[in-house]
Amino acid sequence: MEIIVIKESIIQVDVEVIVNPANAQLLKGGGLSGVIHKAAGHELLEYLTHWKQENKTPFLDVGELVLSPSFNLTTKKIIHTVGPIWNNGTKGEKEVLYKCYQNCLQLAEENQLRSIAFPNISTGIYGFPPSLAAPIAISAVKSFAAQAIKKVVFTCFDEENYTIYRTLLS
Repeated sequence: MEIIVIKESIIQVDVEVIVNPANAQLLKGGGLSGVIHKAAGHELLEYLTHWKQENKTPFLDVGELVLSPSFNLTTKKIIHTVGPIWNNGTKGEKEVLYKCYQNCLQLAEENQLRSIAFPNISTGIYGFPPSLAAPIAISAVKSFAAQAIKKVVFTCFDEENYTIYRTLLS
């Protein structure tokens, strides 16, 4: 499995599935989730609203995920996952973040998706320190026994995350 890091928007990456760092309500957020929703089009919100109604689930718990079509994006699918909010590491945030990455990989694998792009889950508004999150993300990917997945891309929007990932993967 090839693991690479790039500094660009996740919606521009040539992969079969991207990961959306979603909020628990699966609504269009103000950060990367909002960018993904805008690029995918209004059908994405309609799909997720219908999914919540059909599954009688008003929100996702941290670490849970949903697979959706990508609508106007060039990828085949979007995996929506809810990352942990940083609470000084006192609420098992590291373990939950690791599980977020593993769960996304497992869902991609089950759907025979060969390439996946991850953002820096929980390092934005959720406050997870990038220097702690990056090694967890990389460890989760490297320890995953992939069959279908051939390429994992870590997409970094900012220089801090890009430098951390590039250093850890070199």
